[in-house]
Amino acid sequence: MRSLITRPRVAAALLAGSALMFSPLSGQATARLPVGSADCFVPPASASAKGGHGPDTREVSAAEQKAIEARTAQLLKAKAARGIAVPKGALAAATVPVYVHVMRDAAGNGDVTNKQIADQITVLNKTFAGGESSAAAETGFSFTLAGTFRYNNNQWHKDKQSSSYRKQTRKGGANALNIWLVDFAYLGIATFPWDYDRSPGTDGIRVHFDSLPGGSIANYNLGETATHEAGHWFGLYHTFQGGCTETNDEVADTPAQSSPTNGCPVGRDSCSLPGLDPIHNYMDYSYDSCYNQFTADQSTRISQMWTAYRA
Repeated sequence: MRSLITRPRVAAALLAGSALMFSPLSGQATARLPVGSADCFVPPASASAKGGHGPDTREVSAAEQKAIEARTAQLLKAKAARGIAVPKGALAAATVPVYVHVMRDAAGNGDVTNKQIADQITVLNKTFAGGESSAAAETGFSFTLAGTFRYNNNQWHKDKQSSSYRKQTRKGGANALNIWLVDFAYLGIATFPWDYDRSPGTDGIRVHFDSLPGGSIANYNLGETATHEAGHWFGLYHTFQGGCTETNDEVADTPAQSSPTNGCPVGRDSCSLPGLDPIHNYMDYSYDSCYNQFTADQSTRISQMWTAYRA
């Protein structure tokens, strides 16, 4: 999760409170804890608030990380035996249906425009196609807006009752990306693909509505928060996962880094292991303007995780 810094941090999940004025408007558009309990994730009070970053997925320990890799390998082997596999050197190309849930309050706050939503889909397509840098990898995935749903609910707007509202509003299957636009102390929060089978109703990403293209959050209003959170949804860790270790984020071509990046500090090198910190990678915590790439090995991992958990 990416988190913000101009307002105090609040817990973003399972907050009590009754729903106010639930009224879904137009439906279809016309154009981080044990596995499975991501809903209970409560970031530490010391994490940064609006304007910066903070933990945006449930914490995965080194032991669990190892178990997830073993489970993924087993699933890929079983699917390959059934003829569901990606040829070596190829990508698991797919078009992902995207359902956008605009969580407004009773006064209409948080009501992003259709153009902002369309622009966000454009950003996703550009970033996952490697379109922001010659060093970026093509992932094989594209996105299409499958539906926009607008709600008037003061509690949901503030991401309260998040487990409940997601289960009530989520659309599609494991292959569908649901994006809930809310007003909270974070930039975004995501679920991992390996948690889908235990909690399919909460699968997806929550994004601050003002992080969309044209939003008002300085340095984080180009739509790259959704790219970062979608990266987690596809199965990528932060580039600083595990710190200065060889295993770190399970991706060989992202140099290890000891801690998240803030801003765009060119030349930052926080580990003695080879390589500068991957500050331009979408899975770091850099400014939106600093981001420009997924790597080739991240692209391969996305394909593997998609095949194992979402295909």
